[in-house]
Amino acid sequence: MKKPIAQQVWELTEPTAASLGFTLWDVEYVKEGADWVLRLTLDKPGALSGEAPGISIDDCEVFHRAIDPILDEADPIEGSYMLEVSSPGVERVLTRPEHFEACTGLEVIARCFTAVNGARVFQGKLAGMKEDMILIETEAGTAELPRKAVSKVETVFAW
Repeated sequence: MKKPIAQQVWELTEPTAASLGFTLWDVEYVKEGADWVLRLTLDKPGALSGEAPGISIDDCEVFHRAIDPILDEADPIEGSYMLEVSSPGVERVLTRPEHFEACTGLEVIARCFTAVNGARVFQGKLAGMKEDMILIETEAGTAELPRKAVSKVETVFAW
């Protein structure tokens, strides 16, 4: 069985990200309007905590140039697509277990497909994950949200 395109691209490009001192935060292959977009999101170790500067436009360009020949040679995508390289930003979407680990203790907002304990939106400090549950410390106590019930979790930056 063929791996999803995003996973193939992750495996092809993650070693390059690491060799350049970056962390590959996410890979998406999505249709936007009439176009297909391959979006790779980079981070730097320590950037989330403020110990290091975040990803710059120059970093994105360096990575883009480094992975172009790798993607051209492997050719994991049939047809044309737009390649985007960016930073996750200050309000970042959490999708992978390592995202939840890295963001434990930060303010997050979670949106659910359907109500969990009477609510669809939960905001508070991310307390981590336990098995397939996302734990959020809210004013009302610890919300335990089944991962499958959650449509989106993102950090909240206090402007």
